[in-house]
Amino acid sequence: MPDEATPQGQRADARRNRERILEVADDVIREQGTQASLRDVARQAGVGLGTLYRHFPTRDALLETLLRQGFDRLAGQADELLDAGLPPERALAEWLGEFTLRAGAFRGLPASLMATLSDPDSALHASCEAMREACGRLLRAAQEAGRIRSDVDGTDLFVLVNALSWIADQAPSIAARSERLLALVMDGLAHTGDR
Repeated sequence: MPDEATPQGQRADARRNRERILEVADDVIREQGTQASLRDVARQAGVGLGTLYRHFPTRDALLETLLRQGFDRLAGQADELLDAGLPPERALAEWLGEFTLRAGAFRGLPASLMATLSDPDSALHASCEAMREACGRLLRAAQEAGRIRSDVDGTDLFVLVNALSWIADQAPSIAARSERLLALVMDGLAHTGDR
């Protein structure tokens, strides 16, 4: 999984190590969750732990790099949905469904995302902010159209859908109910006059 953020001046072997670490980390973290042993990642990538930490000084830095491309696409998708002419509440629901799937990509990720919301020093914080802002744009459009209650903000919605991902993360047998649960959340957010 090549990464645009790879320093241009890096030696070829360092670039290969970084790419190998990301490839292995993606597999290990999908299998073991976000708290997977970084020592295992380094060992399976065939590099020393020091090499892993040179490229990714923290667990969050590694997670952020693994998630960035998908989250960047998801943030861009918010604007595409707004421009597509869909009813704004439908655009919001579609985006939230996609976010719920991505937030559940790695076991433990919903908890990691929530922990970084209030930690601006975390490498994941910027990705969380980008998701919250994208969510906020869709939410405002639906509120301006009078389709979603006005007392909800982007943080409320981000937390709610992240909670849906967390539920599926904690009880995989419930994951099949994710669409239904999201529909219930959307019903609860629907504007039904003054509240």
